[in-house]
Parts: sequence; C-alpha cells; structure tokens
Amino acid sequence: MSDKTILVTGGAGYIGSVCTELLLARGYHVIVLDNLQTGHRKAVHPKAEFIKGNIGNKSLLGRLFNGNSIIAVIHFAAETLVTAANTRPQSYLANNLVKGIHLLDSMLRYGCKQIVFSSTAAVYGEPNNFPIIETHETNPLNAYGDSKLMFEKVLKHYGNAYGIKSVVFRYFNAAGCTKHYGELHNPETHLLPLVLRVPLRQSDHINIYGDDYDTRDGTCIRDYVHVSDIANAHLLALERIEDLNNPTYNLGNGTGFTVKEVIATAERISQCAIPVRIKPRRSGDPAVLVASAAKARGELGWNPNYTDLESIVESSWLWHLRYKDGYD
Repeated sequence: MSDKTILVTGGAGYIGSVCTELLLARGYHVIVLDNLQTGHRKAVHPKAEFIKGNIGNKSLLGRLFNGNSIIAVIHFAAETLVTAANTRPQSYLANNLVKGIHLLDSMLRYGCKQIVFSSTAAVYGEPNNFPIIETHETNPLNAYGDSKLMFEKVLKHYGNAYGIKSVVFRYFNAAGCTKHYGELHNPETHLLPLVLRVPLRQSDHINIYGDDYDTRDGTCIRDYVHVSDIANAHLLALERIEDLNNPTYNLGNGTGFTVKEVIATAERISQCAIPVRIKPRRSGDPAVLVASAAKARGELGWNPNYTDLESIVESSWLWHLRYKDGYD
C-alpha cells in the first residue's frame, strides 16, 4: 500500500478530476470518492481508485480509512449549484456542512489529520474593496456561501481542539480545461462553457444578465483562474501543510474581465460570431469580483501558468471541440 495515498472527495467533478490527474503525475496513489450526482465516472483518471459513495456514509468512510494508509484528504465534494441555494438551504447545509463534519470525524478516528478544502469567493458576498484580500469581511448572500464559510470555521475549531491541519482555498472563477478533463455541468451555469455552446452549435445565443453595471462596458467583471493552476495550488498545499498554520488563501489571477470581453475572446478563438441577448440583472450578482492572491504566491510559491484570458478560453475551446458530447 502506498504511503502517499490521498483521498479526493468529489474527484469525478471539474476541479477534482484535474487535481487527481496532477496528483497521479506527482507519484501519489489517489482514491476518488464521488457519488456521481454531478460528477462523471469517465472524468476519473484510469489510474485512480474509484469508490462510488457519499461522504456522509460513516461506515464507508470507516472502511476507506481503515483499509488504506491515507495521509491527507482533498475535499471537493459539495452541493454547488448557487441558483438553488436560497430555495433549498437544507440540502446545502446537510451536504456541505454536516457531511463534511462526518468526514472530519472519520479522519480523526483513523489518524488522518491533513485536509485541503475547496471553498469559494462566495463567502465575501458583495465586497467593498478590490482586489479582495483574505481578511476582507465575509458576508455570504446564500446558503451555498454560508455552508462553505461555516465549514471553514469548523476546520479552525478542529485544528485548535484536535490538531487537524488544514488549508482553505477560496476560488474565484475557475475556468479552462486540460487535454482530457474539462468543465461539464448539468445544468450548466458557468459563463465560458455557455458561451462556447454557440460556436459548437448547441445554442444560438448567450444571455448577458445586466449591461448597466458601473464597469468599463456595463457588464460584470470576474477573475478567471485556470483549473490546472488551481490544482497545482493543492499540490503545493499538500507539500507544505505541516509547516503552515491552517491558512486561508484566495486563488485568482488578480485581473478582471467583463462578460463582453469573455464573449469577444471566444469569438476570436472560435472564429464564430456569438449573438447576445440582454436580460435583467440577477439578484446577488456583484459588479466586480477580483482577487488578490498575493498571500498564496508569497507563502506557497504559487505562480499561475495561465495569466491571460486568451489562453484560458483557448484551452476550454479545444476541450469542448474534442468532447462535444461530454464524456459519453
């Protein structure tokens, strides 16, 4: 049994699949635990060990930890569809908070005391200052952001009381794809894959929700960070976690792009016109979300490889051309 075994929860999902690929390339043995509610079995690297199951299943977790020398957990598994977060708060709190605590308790029971947690920029709500630093006030606008923030606090308590070592990453807008693993949600809510559906002839237009924001072209500004750069941050965290004091890091490029700029970039790369329809603003959509990742750069030595929008969009376009029908 490998002494470098990592449990990746939600490893059949978008970021989890890319992180699994990178872990394997670095010589780790990877066990992926995913219930496939939103993940894809074919998104799990063939060299990873796959277990279909739920992080709330205490007996399954017991068997996993008892039967494997798991040194750390990378925890992606979560209820993430933000649009339903205020109408079904119970589901988000149960999956993202309560079941997360079951995972921590199982880790403790079997002596695994390292966890890297996938949090979100949604914990900031509607921020006041830019770029956003980790000490910015947190004020989530829905149960999704709240559940993530509450689990961050649980990790602090488990660190103080039981010696759990944790690293928390607050992602801004994950985007892009690797050669074999990409972004595929059902329903799809992320801007870039929705935009690319038009040149793929899977849609005839893209909706823009609000063009009257106080930004350079009236549309929302977001900070896009490539999925492989996010995955690399997790590897850096694993390597340094023993020497860190349970930190929280933003992951973003520190540069914001408007919705219209993303669409124009996709038009250039796909060489296809993308018609737009202007819709009313969505409640809770901040005008600007741009990260400062200076802390991750300084403490982890994290340096993103994809720092321009063009390369991020191109990687996504190439994957979607290759996998027009998804993983099927």
